[in-house]
Amino acid sequence: MSSEQNKTIVRRLLEEPWKGDLRIVDELIDRNYVGYDPSIPEPRRGPDGFKENVSTYREAYSDARITVDDQIAEGDKVATRWTGRGKHDGDLMGVAPTGKQVKVSGLTLSRLANGKVIEEYTNWDTFGMMQQLGIVPELAHA
Repeated sequence: MSSEQNKTIVRRLLEEPWKGDLRIVDELIDRNYVGYDPSIPEPRRGPDGFKENVSTYREAYSDARITVDDQIAEGDKVATRWTGRGKHDGDLMGVAPTGKQVKVSGLTLSRLANGKVIEEYTNWDTFGMMQQLGIVPELAHA
């Protein structure tokens, strides 16, 4: 597949599930998919692991959205800079709803084969999310 086709696949995978359509995950995630994210203890595995992660955050942020801000593709890899937004109106791994609006940025490096994502490395502003929710105090300005 071309770099542009790979970028389109990754964009769809990053944006569409957050609009509530998890069927796209089965279409675009390989059954042997592995997703690494330092904010979770174990890698996500397969389409079900990907769906579980999205569902966890959609339960906490019912209006959660991810927007792709920029992408670079080369060969079988796509690097994506994205922004996530939502109102914390549900439980998030033991954190009661705060009603606060949250905005975070992240980077995902995706590897594709045969039109499906097979591996991803994601890093996003988890600490910033916790600050915005008031779970950890904001750092003092110098």
